Amino acid sequence: MKAFLDDRQRAHDPRHFMANGTRLPNPEVPARIDILKAGAEAAGCVFAAPGDAGLAPIAAVHTPEYLTFLEHIHARWMRIDGAAEEVIPNIHPANRTDGYPLSAVGQAGYHQADTACPISAETWGSAYWSAQTAIAAADAVVAGARATYALSRPPGHHAFADLAGGFCFLNNSGIAAERLRVAGLRPAILDIDVHHGNGTQGMFYAHGDVLTVSIHADPARFYPFFWGHAQERGQGPGLGANLNLPLPRRTGDDGYMGALDTALTRIRGFAADVIVVALGLDAHIDDPFQGLAVTTEGFARIGAAIAGTGLPLVCVQEGGYVSDALGANLTSFLTGVADA
Repeated sequence: MKAFLDDRQRAHDPRHFMANGTRLPNPEVPARIDILKAGAEAAGCVFAAPGDAGLAPIAAVHTPEYLTFLEHIHARWMRIDGAAEEVIPNIHPANRTDGYPLSAVGQAGYHQADTACPISAETWGSAYWSAQTAIAAADAVVAGARATYALSRPPGHHAFADLAGGFCFLNNSGIAAERLRVAGLRPAILDIDVHHGNGTQGMFYAHGDVLTVSIHADPARFYPFFWGHAQERGQGPGLGANLNLPLPRRTGDDGYMGALDTALTRIRGFAADVIVVALGLDAHIDDPFQGLAVTTEGFARIGAAIAGTGLPLVCVQEGGYVSDALGANLTSFLTGVADA
């Protein structure tokens, strides 16, 4: 399987995030790259560096206002007396139609959904090359590859068109899907991360030409809380082109496979001709977030079922945090894809 990675993604090394009012070590660390790379290579992946497709494929799904913010906010933030080393918001607008302030503090609150997406001097560069990695994987499928893997880090599925959140800055899976759509394909995004892909959903919620499907831990009591409920079906031209399949906490392999069958049925009904897999591995039973309870063997079943559709796959790395099983989970998933 063709795989893509740019080492400039390592530069983003967030020190902290806040959860439950507590400052904690950030689990989205550069070490994830080494673990995931080894796991992919164990499944037979051969890595290449992506080319630079420029900003246009990113700007196709993100607003210019937001991209300008991401690129320049840290330098602006550091001019504030007493500012912390990372940009973390402390005030948010009540809605997206409220005023757009000139201050760095106000814009941080506007463009960062939560306290789990700290921005450092290196964040923009790493996020840019994470997106280029996903673009390269999509382009390889357009060129005829049957399955590709993008080791994109930082991840992307919590990033909206103009809003970062949950360790995510640029929506790599959404960027890849739009790249495929522009190339004349009809993409479905299948998000198997333990957290709902709220940014991806928001990005395409009113679009009928990209299907978004997410299988995740029930957000009634789990991040991202406000999105990912079953009644969210899309709007306008996108009505019926969004499917959420929330699962009870600690759902295991069999329950997950039942939801996956429903997801794949919807993808067939959409007549998709390519699937972007938002490949979170944090549904594992031993992942630090403890949302679901999929086993390592279960990831092979998931990969085989998705590949069993016969559609080309662009697998874009999302979550999955440092644990003894992280690399093995990726090996299992990609081996399941290859064997199918």
